[in-house]
Amino acid sequence: MNQELLTLYPKGLWDIFGHICDAPHPSKHETAVIKWYKEWAAENKIDVVEDETGNLLFSVPATPGFENRTPVVLQAHCDMVPQADSDKAHDFLTDPIEPIIDNGWVRANKTTLGADDGIGVAAALAAITDPNCQHGPIEVLVTIDEETGMTGAFGLKPGFVKGKILINLDSETEGEMYVGCAGGMDANFSRKYTTVATPSGMKGYKLFVTGLHGGHSGMDINLGRANANKIATRFLQKAVRNFGACVACINGGGLRNAIPREATAILTVPVAKAADFEAFAKEFETMVKNEFALTEEGLSLTVTAADAPAQVIEPKALNQFLNMIFAIPNGVQRMSDSMPGLVETSNNLANFIAENGEMSAKCLMRSSVNSAKEALGEKMVAIAELADCGIELTGAYPGWNPNLKSPIMNTCMKVYKEKFGNEPKVMAIHAGLECGLFGVCYPDWDMVSFGPTIEHPHSPVERVNIDSVGKFYDFLVEVLKNVK
Repeated sequence: MNQELLTLYPKGLWDIFGHICDAPHPSKHETAVIKWYKEWAAENKIDVVEDETGNLLFSVPATPGFENRTPVVLQAHCDMVPQADSDKAHDFLTDPIEPIIDNGWVRANKTTLGADDGIGVAAALAAITDPNCQHGPIEVLVTIDEETGMTGAFGLKPGFVKGKILINLDSETEGEMYVGCAGGMDANFSRKYTTVATPSGMKGYKLFVTGLHGGHSGMDINLGRANANKIATRFLQKAVRNFGACVACINGGGLRNAIPREATAILTVPVAKAADFEAFAKEFETMVKNEFALTEEGLSLTVTAADAPAQVIEPKALNQFLNMIFAIPNGVQRMSDSMPGLVETSNNLANFIAENGEMSAKCLMRSSVNSAKEALGEKMVAIAELADCGIELTGAYPGWNPNLKSPIMNTCMKVYKEKFGNEPKVMAIHAGLECGLFGVCYPDWDMVSFGPTIEHPHSPVERVNIDSVGKFYDFLVEVLKNVK
């Protein structure tokens, strides 16, 4: 563990977070960190149980004098999004995260940090072992696999948790209280293709689209950032139409909830057109850099000479696939009418691949309006049918409808103003908090969400503001003291 973390406030939180960083915990591979949580609970003499899905529930009694307070559930998820820079050799299944203190922030060494939501878990566990924290009965619910399917929230059963108030610790702007979130649904496109022999007289190239910021496909979708998959598709379409290019394989993007930062392809161009093609590639890079000059200052599109492949994708299938990817909507689709500045509906074209005879694309659609989410899904089906491509809509989860009369929200508002001298913002979020699913099996829960300031989650430049973590923790402790 980076011992410098222990110089930060609050020490107990950062100590726990440091151990979380040491235990690999990418989505669907949380075994190591769950083992550490259980060891931590045993060391601190705290009861912990695991449900059949893999969620953990820690329980502590009220501190003296607070026995009659309403039981509270502190909730966070234990998985993280595994993203690394292309020049960083990091195995998320075995290697620890390497946190670095950097000018008032904590970041990682060229990987995601996992502050989303390791800081939330660390805050909850620190609070229940803090001798200065006064509170009623508390349960800490740590869910699994939030980032790639909300598996833990989907698997939560009625009766497993006893508390009446839920405080979700998975928000990412200090000073904001969240009382609503978007729902989501996945679109999975797939089709098979055949290959043909590469025509004679072709020169091989490899396309690289790199240097994009990426980011959280909910929180950052409104920032106007480029999508590497879309850029690569535009380039390949022009290369095919204007230069007679053939394409052997494509691989772009990654996880559904991360805006794609990189894409690659292997293609061939007739030798007679090679010089013009290379000039076009430079012109195209200049064009897209101008388009995204204010949001993607590091954008790079290059083609380098490579061995010409023996086989390429059959032209009709390639054209249908590129047309489909080009047509799939990406980014903000509609802003909210009821909450100015909030994205209502969006889509993230997260991944597209054509290799080994299989073409696929994966999207994550989000909306705070269920009918709008369903309509976007229907649009995806229509696009797939036009492209002679199979599609499956999966993983739908509901949004969390705001309750502006929430007692716990009002308590939080009162505590924040008294402690810090100003009122927090009451917000809904265009991201998939687990609260929407919790409301299905625990419909009577009174819920609120807040957290420290985390920038660029789901990308290798993720970082968490140190001062905001201290403020967030102090606020959490004060809220627990004031729950009636």
